[in-house]
Amino acid sequence: MSKDYYAILGVSRSASQDELKKAFRKLAVKYHPDKNPGDKAAEQKFKEINEAYDILKDDQKRAAYDKFGEAAFQGGGFDPRQAGGFSFNMGGGAFSDIFEEIFSGGRSSTHQETRMRGSDLRHDVSLTLEEAFHGKEVRLKLRLPTTCTACKGTGAEGGAQPVACSACRGSGTIRFSQGFFAMERTCTQCGGAGRTIEKKCTKCRGTGRVPDERTLKATIPAGIEDGARIRLAGEGEVGLRGGAPGDLYIFVQVKPHQLFQREGNALHCTAPLKMTTAALSGTLEVPTIDGTKAQISIPQGTQSGQTFRLKGKGMTAVRSSARGDMFVHVQVETPMNLTQKQKELLETFEQASDSSKTNPQSDGFFARIRDFWQEFCESSGKE
Repeated sequence: MSKDYYAILGVSRSASQDELKKAFRKLAVKYHPDKNPGDKAAEQKFKEINEAYDILKDDQKRAAYDKFGEAAFQGGGFDPRQAGGFSFNMGGGAFSDIFEEIFSGGRSSTHQETRMRGSDLRHDVSLTLEEAFHGKEVRLKLRLPTTCTACKGTGAEGGAQPVACSACRGSGTIRFSQGFFAMERTCTQCGGAGRTIEKKCTKCRGTGRVPDERTLKATIPAGIEDGARIRLAGEGEVGLRGGAPGDLYIFVQVKPHQLFQREGNALHCTAPLKMTTAALSGTLEVPTIDGTKAQISIPQGTQSGQTFRLKGKGMTAVRSSARGDMFVHVQVETPMNLTQKQKELLETFEQASDSSKTNPQSDGFFARIRDFWQEFCESSGKE
């Protein structure tokens, strides 16, 4: 039965080259021999997707396949002259185009493709606002792969270095003739790496790394903000067979505070203020983020919602000695649970007050309401 190369890659017959490349990359990573050691089914699948992409990535070969099917590439089954004079050059397999990019970071040397960079890791750290203000040194206990000491990360028993593949002689590809064409395929014995391990390390099973617990110290700088990310280069997962390690990223979460709300390096808080203090003046003592207390002078007639600024009492700026400001929003508290004497005193105060002077905002508001109704009634009466 003829192979359906489009079905093997999971794309439609009208798929673009970008769609073909994307499908091949995904499948190649999934079924690569390094990820599926000893899995014959995965190895066969890897061969099929490599063969399919090798044909479809070339416009001329794809055109021949679309017209004649798999027979176009079988001995005696196809005459190039019948395809409108197509000329095929089968050199350069699919693996050399894409798989090198996936597993070697764009390196051209096949001798380095057995080494794979380790994955980047993420670790979340939760801080209080005070800890974010002062900065903190945290200890991270991580369980992740580290270099195998038995083979020193090579994956080979006794730390031996990989040797040139006997099948492809270190090239990573195998050339052969098929019908009219000279073809080149990825070497299935070494997976295109050009090197093989003769005897795998029994401790790490050829990967060059083993799981282990590690304790790291990380310094969280003073002034760090919620959602900030800190990168520890080379502290991530160790690479396969001596490959470069990945990075560790620390994501910082700052917990909400019961008193302060942060906006950049500024801090805001709301403080209750006695009605008598607001009316007669006085002082208001408030806590600050550095653990000290600050006093605010309250002038006579202070109103609810009025804001007082404490310069330099906010958050520390990252990697700087400067500090933001703190803003205190006062909320005048109305007296509750009054005694009879207190009520009488307030009534006496009210009777002795000139509202236009003692309560100018209220007096002005109600005056505007009276003016509004008067104009409304006069306008209605004319109609």
